[in-house]
Amino acid sequence: MKKLIIGIMALTLSISVSSCKEAKEEVETEAHDHEHTHDGETHSHEHDGDDHHSDDMDKAGTKLMVGKEVMVPMSAKSGSNVSGTITFTQNEKEVAMNVDLKGLTPGMHAIHIHQNGDCSSDDGKSAGGHWDPTSEAHGKWGDEMHHSGDIGNLEVGEDGMATLDFSTDKWCIGCDDETRNIVGKGVIVHASADDFESQPSGAAGAREACGVIE
Repeated sequence: MKKLIIGIMALTLSISVSSCKEAKEEVETEAHDHEHTHDGETHSHEHDGDDHHSDDMDKAGTKLMVGKEVMVPMSAKSGSNVSGTITFTQNEKEVAMNVDLKGLTPGMHAIHIHQNGDCSSDDGKSAGGHWDPTSEAHGKWGDEMHHSGDIGNLEVGEDGMATLDFSTDKWCIGCDDETRNIVGKGVIVHASADDFESQPSGAAGAREACGVIE
């Protein structure tokens, strides 16, 4: 009987040691999945298959308000009959702009973002000059030098209507980067085309429509 009791105790102890060993190996495996040492410091990570990419952050680490949409009503200026809306949408990498206007004269009309979100004056000049946070010369979008507000020209048909789809990663809606944030700025549509050369605004003529991005 004494030998039997000793045998049972030995078997129980063996099972207990084995279970502890397996538990320790499991814990060590989990710790490996979540920690590694680099330059003498331990860093925690999750290895659950996620790539840790956040849709709210761009490649420069700027937090973006993905999905944010701002609709800008355009009001007539300088005696024009222009009306319509311009919609800005923050996507994962770029801001998309959709222009839908009417009441323009046929031909080419410059469209720019201006530095002030102020359309209080009858001639639209309260919007100030072109938005140029990086202090560059006026030019054509895509050239080496151009303002951040130098969108380009709208092509207006005989019906007086104009549409434009435009997108860029040089803008953001409400982010902390003031060289990219378009909130608080104005949008101006001019009476004439932008020649992309004349300084500081492309000799685009009178301001026929104005809207505030807010």
